[in-house]
Amino acid sequence: GRGLFHRARHQQHCIMPASSSKAAAAKKAALQGTHGKGNRKIRTSVVFHRPKTLRLARDPKYPRRSAPKASQLDQYTVIVHPLTTESAMKKIEENNTLVFIVDKRANKPQIKSAVNKLYDIGVSRVNTLIRPDGLKKAFVRLSPDHDALDVANKIGII
Repeated sequence: GRGLFHRARHQQHCIMPASSSKAAAAKKAALQGTHGKGNRKIRTSVVFHRPKTLRLARDPKYPRRSAPKASQLDQYTVIVHPLTTESAMKKIEENNTLVFIVDKRANKPQIKSAVNKLYDIGVSRVNTLIRPDGLKKAFVRLSPDHDALDVANKIGII
C-alpha cells in the first residue's frame, strides 16, 4: 500500500512528460484565460471619435420604380394654344412671328422644338414672358424662308 501512495505523491512533484505538456497548457489556459495581459492603446486625444466602419455600396435586388418616368412635356403639352389677339395678328403680319400660350414649365429650346415638330417650320428665335394671370406667352420668330401668315392660315388662326 505505502509504495503506491509514495509513487503518486512523487509524480505530482516531478516534471510532467512531453506528451502531457499540451494538456497542461490547455489546463493553464482554462484556469487563467488566454487574454490575461493586453496592452492598452495610448489615447492622444480627449475626445472620443466613433471608429469608421465598413460602409457597403447599395446593391438593390429590384428597381424601386418599375419603369423610368416618361418626359411629361412633349410637343403636345408644351404648346397649349395659339394666341389670336389684335397684337398677335400684328406680330404675324409685320414681324413674321407666331404667338402661343405655352406650358409654364417649358423652356425656350423645348418651345422651339415643339413648334418645329407640330408645324414643321424653321424657328429663328423664341422670346417668352409670363403674363399677370400666370400663363406663359411665347413669341416664336420664324426663319426667313417661312411666312408666318401662311403658317397661321394653315393652323387656322386667321
